[in-house]
Amino acid sequence: MAVVTSRTEFKDYCLRKLGSPVLQINVADPQVDDRIDDALEYYRDYHYDATEETFLAHEITSTDVSNKYITINQNIIGIKQVIPLYNKDQATTNMFDIRYQLFLNDVYNLQSAEMLTYQLTQSHLQMVNEMITGKVPIRYNRHMNKLHLDVDWGTAFNVGENIIIEVVRVVDPDTHTDVWNDRWLKRYATTLIKKQWGENLTKFEGVQLPGGITFNGSRILEEANEEILRLEEEMSSSYELPVDIMVG
Repeated sequence: MAVVTSRTEFKDYCLRKLGSPVLQINVADPQVDDRIDDALEYYRDYHYDATEETFLAHEITSTDVSNKYITINQNIIGIKQVIPLYNKDQATTNMFDIRYQLFLNDVYNLQSAEMLTYQLTQSHLQMVNEMITGKVPIRYNRHMNKLHLDVDWGTAFNVGENIIIEVVRVVDPDTHTDVWNDRWLKRYATTLIKKQWGENLTKFEGVQLPGGITFNGSRILEEANEEILRLEEEMSSSYELPVDIMVG
């Protein structure tokens, strides 16, 4: 079996699965492309292999401060958190920072300190920081591509300061071509095209062709709807990740 590695090969595979070129598939190319896009959209929303969790570094610009939001790439479908980073001057000169004192007294003497005690101390400091300072409140909508940080932009960030954004990013099939060979995606896209085929043929229901042949679009449409239901149930039971806290 040939490995599908591009959109063109993917489209040809789906049409062959439906019977082409032995059968004439009464679906226009734009309709095929639309159904493939629909399949990709559903795949990205639910399949655990369609997205990846990663961290993006962003440098605060004057435009960000002026807009009071950060423009996000459209291939980002969710944002989990924003992690501020201390700039190098603050990290090295703020001797009154409790973490500075901790590192000064313990990090350079880990040979005589227990790692368990150090880990418990770090966990305690993190808990205290979250209780007193808290995480940066964020708002994000994937259709707007804007990350809003509910902070005082005049004092919270300086131009040139870096932050880390934990995101959920779509796996681009044009870059990672193995996506096109996903077994579930191929079956789902084929079934959506089959549904479109049935919907097209139902427009000619009852029309008799030479030789007494008639279209049976309703049957094709019914089969496609049943297959779509089975595939979406398979997605829910086998490929969908548990619900997680995600903004976007």
